[in-house]
Amino acid sequence: RDWSSDVCSSDLSATVRVRSARTIDDLLELSRIELGGRGDHAQVPVDSILREAVVRHRLTAESVGVELELDNPGPLMVVCDRLQVLSAVSNLIDNAVKYSNRGGVVRLSAVIDDTNLIVEVADQGIGIPQRDLDRIFERFYRVDRARSRETGGTGLGLAIVRHVATNHGGTVSVRSREGEGSVFSLSIPLEGC
Repeated sequence: RDWSSDVCSSDLSATVRVRSARTIDDLLELSRIELGGRGDHAQVPVDSILREAVVRHRLTAESVGVELELDNPGPLMVVCDRLQVLSAVSNLIDNAVKYSNRGGVVRLSAVIDDTNLIVEVADQGIGIPQRDLDRIFERFYRVDRARSRETGGTGLGLAIVRHVATNHGGTVSVRSREGEGSVFSLSIPLEGC
């Protein structure tokens, strides 16, 4: 009997189950955000959202040799659906970590620009080709399919971010260069939409 084939088959089944579970979780999250519309808006301290998002991804980042840095935003407040904005920021961090190389840094910051909160997630990763920049916020669109398979990406994270921005009357944008990294900017009106 060849036991190695049983082990490989078992590992493959576990991997398929984990990826399926992630896809289902992301689809449910996207559906909740789409159907929930604006959600429950309240005044929320920005630093609490950013800190929780960093905590959610710290272990994963450490396991792949990526450092997470949070620039203290100070006492900023925003009127938003806390869970939706937390989901958006978490998805941006998740992508930044997945597409960074060992030894890279992912920096999270927030500033006020006129009447908007701007949350930026910057990485030193592989960057995004110019030809893909217009499509990355589409459902299931993946720039690097091989890396997505390796990291377990579902292709839904940036679609979730876009819907959260829309639900808040805001925008999401990206600046990127191949081989140099990306900066994603989530803009949300301070007083809600």
